[in-house]
Amino acid sequence: MTTIRRFCCNDLLRFTSVNLDHLTETFNMSFYMTYLARWPDYFHVAEGPGNRIMGYIMGKVEGQGESWHGHVTAVSVAPDYRRQQLAKKLMNLLEDISDNIDKAYFVDLFVRASNAPAIKMYEKLGYVIYRRVLRYYSGEEDGLDMRKALSRDVEKKSIIPLKRPVTPDELEYD
Repeated sequence: MTTIRRFCCNDLLRFTSVNLDHLTETFNMSFYMTYLARWPDYFHVAEGPGNRIMGYIMGKVEGQGESWHGHVTAVSVAPDYRRQQLAKKLMNLLEDISDNIDKAYFVDLFVRASNAPAIKMYEKLGYVIYRRVLRYYSGEEDGLDMRKALSRDVEKKSIIPLKRPVTPDELEYD
């Protein structure tokens, strides 16, 4: 049985196996702690039998006006637990919080342009490619900014794709 619960400090010492995938970004401890302190509603873990961490999602809410949105900073599932719809459940949770609690217009995420399985999964979840970000990952690989409109964006303005790629210095950050 899988339990999805809020991430807690002790989980920082237990989730390394989930981050071993070469496509998963790994951050320093203070980065995770900042998210845990500032956006606890957006940081969840999926735990299996024997208290094994199966996966997690980490995100935040940011922006202003019609750019107010939920952001998926990381979602990762350990290899042994993939293809069980766990990422979908974690994504749905973050989307629900963004939509119903924070009244965001959309949810966005960045994914490596080469990560075809993840792109396909996000598309199945209703995300569209909003724009390409040149050399987003370590100044080498392009990233795709994918978005999913939420109920507040009735006209779906937030997901109208940009016609040209952008560079990382053109991104808006809060």
